[in-house]
Amino acid sequence: MSMKAADEKEIKKTIFAFQKNEINEHFIYEKMFVAMKEPHNRNVLKNISLNELEHYNFWKKYTREDVKPSKMTIWKYFLISKIFGITFSIKLMEGGEGHTRIAYEKLLGYLPETKEILNDEIEHEKMLIGMIDEERLNYSSAIVLGLNDAIVELTGALAGLTLVLQNSRLIALTGMITGVAASLSMAASQYLSTKSGDGKQNPFKASTYTGMAYILTVLFLISPYLFLANPYLSMGLAIMNAIIVILIFTFYISVAKSLSFRKKFLEMATISLGVASVTFAISYLIKIFWRISV
Repeated sequence: MSMKAADEKEIKKTIFAFQKNEINEHFIYEKMFVAMKEPHNRNVLKNISLNELEHYNFWKKYTREDVKPSKMTIWKYFLISKIFGITFSIKLMEGGEGHTRIAYEKLLGYLPETKEILNDEIEHEKMLIGMIDEERLNYSSAIVLGLNDAIVELTGALAGLTLVLQNSRLIALTGMITGVAASLSMAASQYLSTKSGDGKQNPFKASTYTGMAYILTVLFLISPYLFLANPYLSMGLAIMNAIIVILIFTFYISVAKSLSFRKKFLEMATISLGVASVTFAISYLIKIFWRISV
């Protein structure tokens, strides 16, 4: 096979991949806007869907063939959008565009007219995606507050309680009481803070997001103490649970808001584990100094 024939085969393969990607995304966005009730987001998703169909037809001029969409891919991203929100689903789906852009740029030498499609992908679609207004992201700061405070405060409290009480059920009960009281306190503080703010957020919704994030994190952190008799093993698993919460939420926020995952994860994990370590050390010194034994 000559170099020219090999190049043509590779180019055609690349164009087919683009064509399949565009038809998949067309039907994903279409499924999203059909299910969307909010008029603004529905209109944005419809425009993106039509945009993807235009791109599909552009590539079809070169392949002169129809490409079937992947039903599994369409349902996968649609279900992700229903569970985690449309912004997260879209950003996750568009996450591989770095490789797509490189492939587009390679095609420019053979098909200069692809520059228009590349610009459309980079500028127009990004602008449309940026227009999506999603409540859960608008209140992400309230969720972060609840999660972060629950992880920092409760990991520290559990570390101290584990050393002093050394009874899993008693630690779980004390941790639950502490967590419920703290979640109500955090929700009330968030309500008052939001109410005296710039008015962009609903105080009741902001406080609800904060309180729910706090109490759900508390339940997840104390769960090992409910099932295991060894308090030190429970503490180790509670810290692992804290890291899991940080990992999942940091990944969600980093994708949805296009932030650095590594920086946010290390920041939250360092603070949480640092507080737990300091609290454990202080509790140990108090126990030794006052000779506390339960």
